[in-house]
Amino acid sequence: MCSNDETTSGPSFMWNHATCDFLRLTSFPQHLSRVHPCFSVCQFYIPSLAETGKLDPHYPKVCGHKGNVLDIKWNPFNDFEIASCSEDTTIKIWDIPTQLLTKNLTVFRKELMGHARRVGLVEWHPTAANILFSSGYDYKVMVWNLDTTESVINNPVRTICCHQDVILSMSFNPSGSLLATTCKDRKIRILDPRAGAVLQEASYKGHRANKVLFLGNLKKLLSTGTSRWNHRQMAVWDQDNLSVPLSEEDLDGSSGVLFPFYDADTSMLYVVGKGDGNIRYYEVSADKPHLNYLTEYRSYNPQKGIGVMPKRGLDVSSCEIFRFYKLITTKNLIEPVSMIVPRRSESYQEDIYPPTAGTQPSLSAQEWLCGMNKGPVLVSLRPGSEQLSSQPPLPERPPSLNRTKQLVLEDGQRPFSLPEGKMPRRAAEHRLEEKKTWLTNGFDVFECPPPKTENELLQMFYRQQEEIRRLRELVTQREVQAKQLELEIKNLRMGSERF
Repeated sequence: MCSNDETTSGPSFMWNHATCDFLRLTSFPQHLSRVHPCFSVCQFYIPSLAETGKLDPHYPKVCGHKGNVLDIKWNPFNDFEIASCSEDTTIKIWDIPTQLLTKNLTVFRKELMGHARRVGLVEWHPTAANILFSSGYDYKVMVWNLDTTESVINNPVRTICCHQDVILSMSFNPSGSLLATTCKDRKIRILDPRAGAVLQEASYKGHRANKVLFLGNLKKLLSTGTSRWNHRQMAVWDQDNLSVPLSEEDLDGSSGVLFPFYDADTSMLYVVGKGDGNIRYYEVSADKPHLNYLTEYRSYNPQKGIGVMPKRGLDVSSCEIFRFYKLITTKNLIEPVSMIVPRRSESYQEDIYPPTAGTQPSLSAQEWLCGMNKGPVLVSLRPGSEQLSSQPPLPERPPSLNRTKQLVLEDGQRPFSLPEGKMPRRAAEHRLEEKKTWLTNGFDVFECPPPKTENELLQMFYRQQEEIRRLRELVTQREVQAKQLELEIKNLRMGSERF
């Protein structure tokens, strides 16, 4: 959950379903074998997504901390490992059984003891296995190597002591070679996480930052905070020059903290305010004005905290591109909110699902500590697909959502596949099925005779419009294929150079 400065009381959390439109809300899929945590005082719960309704007061929980749990994070490379930090100054690593909890879990796998005061944030490294970062109210960021047999680790591999106040947020660039932080002194810092050196520091007085986020491979940062007039504000920064923001945008005069979430696959930014009922979303571009407002989801229920589902847990058959979990304390429930691009076809839509980070680390802990950098291992979200790459992605901007927005507005388009000679058998069979949809009243739309009446002319016009939509999507598909081929060529070249 995003809200780590306050805790919730009582085990009376409930799951709820919601429906809406553009990118529209839908009830989350029940077949996903994912779990979602919620925490309360000194323990937290890990219910399955398949379990809806009110939790039993005696529902099994993870309880081992002696103080309030302030943050929890799933290991991005292990769906059954979670890290938690607490006011008791410790970080604990827990192994969750594959069948989930049948009784209270009190035995941790590892305990990290190094902070002198309570620990407010934990973050896993995005590409290296068994590397964990923590920040505490002792103003320190600690780097932990979990690749050890010790159950209790007293000494981190690196302690970063450049902050003068409490660290409010941490964010990595895609390869994990840079760490951006915001502090209670309202400054943004970009650090070398291995050396602990400050590479850039924002001294701009017009924007007091609370949260910071790397914007994928765009070499830009986004921060949320307040202006000098105490208006909630977003700012975009050049990661190589933090003297002045590239752009600023005032939102409103509310007091709730803004939490940003960036989806590099679709170039979309989601902004969620604590205490708000709405979720704003923007398209991010490399050119000014950088942030293009799309629309927002509105709800009467304010969120106290919010979490997100990893991309590989989304329902691609319904064109779901992002999913939130809202903590609504006024009703004691957690509500899923799914962002869906409405398409008539139920087949896989490759243009909105480019290769994304998978569950395979690209570096070991020791390799990263020795100075190596690699991008995330990419996988395709197509059902049944395999790993694509273990090399850094191309430093190009992901496919623009301008195309996605156009597809959303032009509902009813068909997805397209590769030519039959370059497709697997299953895809070729699907292509044959789609060809059947080109038949109207029993004849091929491309071989029909010229129209003779006004009605036939109108029908021909509609068929031509449909074919135009099909060709547009085919162009989009080919662009995605070209980028994937470029990525594979680069990976092969880098692999040959290594050997």
